[in-house]
Amino acid sequence: MKLFKKKIRKREGLRGLVKGTSDKPRLSVFRSHQHIYAQIIDDVNSTTLVSCSTLDAEIKSELKHGRTCDASKLVGIKLGERSLEKNIIKIVFDRGSYLYHGRVKALADGARVVAYNFN
Repeated sequence: MKLFKKKIRKREGLRGLVKGTSDKPRLSVFRSHQHIYAQIIDDVNSTTLVSCSTLDAEIKSELKHGRTCDASKLVGIKLGERSLEKNIIKIVFDRGSYLYHGRVKALADGARVVAYNFN
């Protein structure tokens, strides 16, 4: 229980610094032991604009399981493609309570690759 409170405090401290607007929405990441989930959120209107995870059918068919860096990078690439379809070019990255390392970094790099190829 103590670890859970520490995680919430860490996430909320970071969330105070990272806010998504309609011009520059927030990319939020959730990482479980088996899967990774990402969504682009407009905090002003409290709406999810784009979401993607390793449980999506088109991603799940390409992977053996969703707990690898390769799976996270693929989720980032698909999220980047979906965001470009909705004309979302700039985002703010919200890593939550997770370190910017491993699967979280792979997801960010995957989304960044799509954005650089667009420009």
